[in-house]
Amino acid sequence: MVVYSFYIFDRHTECIYSRLWARHDRPLSSGGSAARPISGSSVASNGPAPDLGPARARPARLSAQDDAKLIFGTIFSLRNMVRKLGGPDDSFISYRTGQYKLHYYETPTSIKFVMLTDTQTLNMRNVLHQIYVNLYVEFVVKNPLSPVEHPGGEGVANELFELALDQFVKGVL
Repeated sequence: MVVYSFYIFDRHTECIYSRLWARHDRPLSSGGSAARPISGSSVASNGPAPDLGPARARPARLSAQDDAKLIFGTIFSLRNMVRKLGGPDDSFISYRTGQYKLHYYETPTSIKFVMLTDTQTLNMRNVLHQIYVNLYVEFVVKNPLSPVEHPGGEGVANELFELALDQFVKGVL
């Protein structure tokens, strides 16, 4: 089992904690046409290289903030779809793609815990519940120095929580 990343979202849809353990990169597809390498002499003879505009300026990898926004949008949409199709008693637990499996746990106070793992991992809902009860509540909620609300996405800045989470996830592996 491989854990790729872990996110905590507050009730205001802000990512208040994210952690990456392993990044799963997939090779880029060629799109059906082979790209011909351009040598320095052919660029000089054909003039300057064309400016590709925004396509060239776009980063190859999303920022951590963009990843968090995409993940929250995905769980928000899937959770709403499950509630509309299955009724109020059904809940969204996880979904799997060809590359990863997303596990979801929501607390009664609308704190959302999300973990991305490899596709062979079994249900991690109990693990996310244990992270909430044993780590988040103990090290963040009960900490008098930790803010109750996280305005503007101010994250969970607690070294004990981070160390305990790292040990917990490595112990589950």
